[in-house]
Amino acid sequence: MRMQDKVAVVTGAASGIGKEIAATFAREGAKVVIADLNKAAADAAALEMGGTDRAIGVAMDVTNEAQVEAGVAEALAKFGRIDVLVSNAGIQVVSPLDEFPFDKWKQLLAIHLDGAFLTTRAVLRHMYTRPGGGSIIYMGSVHSKEASQLKAPYVTAKHGLIGLAKTVAKEGAKHGVRANVICPGFVRTPLVEKQIPEQAKEFGISEAEVVKNIMLKETVDGEFTTVQDVAETALFFASFGSNALTGQSLVVSHGWFMQ
Repeated sequence: MRMQDKVAVVTGAASGIGKEIAATFAREGAKVVIADLNKAAADAAALEMGGTDRAIGVAMDVTNEAQVEAGVAEALAKFGRIDVLVSNAGIQVVSPLDEFPFDKWKQLLAIHLDGAFLTTRAVLRHMYTRPGGGSIIYMGSVHSKEASQLKAPYVTAKHGLIGLAKTVAKEGAKHGVRANVICPGFVRTPLVEKQIPEQAKEFGISEAEVVKNIMLKETVDGEFTTVQDVAETALFFASFGSNALTGQSLVVSHGWFMQ
């Protein structure tokens, strides 16, 4: 198995993409820490992935420094090491920029960027103290490369994660720490489902037109990216055998964005 006895912390992992990544890691032999705002859902997900011997849930608001430090400490107390961090927690708010509430702007950037910083810093302090290094994976988006209307803070945050990953890759290299970014296209999670009626209202079109003409228009096959697609990419980054693959961003989008 590709992650036998590795320990992975995945944020926002009680549902959606994060849960699928954690489950994929668990199937490949990893011990997983399900970090989520919803502790009950995190515990339930952990039970599905092997129970307390192989998986635990921890309560974590990634914008709260004390909660991040406590969650990482709990993971270390349980499993003794952290080999992989997947910074996945995120939200979406759809609105024209000239009408965007400042508090929502700050909230979105805090979850995506402050959360990535706080969790990264917490695990690096551990990874730097032991041989073997580690792998840090950020959940970017095609919006790390492209822009869309109504998503100014999301686009800003997702672009920022690429800069963070490149810096972590350079600083972490001497400690054997790699950092990379996954950039999915639209994945039909609750986060995306919520956007469909919101964009239909803003653009004055049907929900079907949002899906066909906005979300999937630039794909090669008119298909959504799946949670499994993203999880397999996370597994690739997490289990890669050398420092050759670091500071990179990989788009998984059915060809929506091509490099």
